[in-house]
Amino acid sequence: MKMIKNAFLLIVVCFLTFSGFSQEKKDSPYETNFVKDGIWIASTVGLNVLGVKIIQEKDNLSLTDLNKLSKDDIWGIDRWAAGYYSEQANEDSYIPFYASFVMPFALLLNENERGNAGQISVLFVETMATTGALFTITAGLVEKSRPLVYNESLETEKRIDSDEQRSFFAGHTAATAAASFFAAKVFNDFNPDSPLKPFVWGVGAAVPALVGYMRIKAGKHFLTDNLIGYGVGAAAGILIPELHKKGNKNLQIYPTASFNQGEYKFASQGLALNFQF
Repeated sequence: MKMIKNAFLLIVVCFLTFSGFSQEKKDSPYETNFVKDGIWIASTVGLNVLGVKIIQEKDNLSLTDLNKLSKDDIWGIDRWAAGYYSEQANEDSYIPFYASFVMPFALLLNENERGNAGQISVLFVETMATTGALFTITAGLVEKSRPLVYNESLETEKRIDSDEQRSFFAGHTAATAAASFFAAKVFNDFNPDSPLKPFVWGVGAAVPALVGYMRIKAGKHFLTDNLIGYGVGAAAGILIPELHKKGNKNLQIYPTASFNQGEYKFASQGLALNFQF
């Protein structure tokens, strides 16, 4: 079933990508490039796969390390959340989380955005794939126990589980921020004179904040995890559409290739960011 879902997702990504490249863009503030955007999407999807692999190979927390954990070792800004745990808050956090992915599609209610649906879909795929790549790689490489691990009333098996050792940074918050800020940014660029802009930006900022709050209550992330996740997602949601704006000559992207050595060796191709003053 999981393989079927992944295959379906890949088909959807390919469809949205190629439809965006082939569709005529009428009155769009953006422009896309088959080579650059194709490399961007392929690279970030590849990094997502690598990141998931690293996460899957993470070890459980040893009992020795579990016994060494102390709330006193946590930064003061985060210490208050140590020990938080709520399955209800965890389940509730998925409501605004999934709702945020619907927000970009609400843009299609406007005729001009609907006429550029393929192009907007390409930018949305890039935004989410970029955010996902940053999250999965970071969560896989950084060892940081979730707040619930400090809750001594929970079963030891749950506290030492490898999935509970990737608190940094908050992926749900990052993904929600990426989707909601992307929707606000695209609406802003297509409708620069709309009186609804303050409301759209307000909703875009509030939804990921709500998710972040729920993830803290659930014992999944500390405050700083959510702040970083919020920032990463918001940056991706705003900057990727901005990179594609017509006439934006000072901010450019171009293909690159590199080889990284370490436990995970791979040749990577991607896009470099260049800003000219």
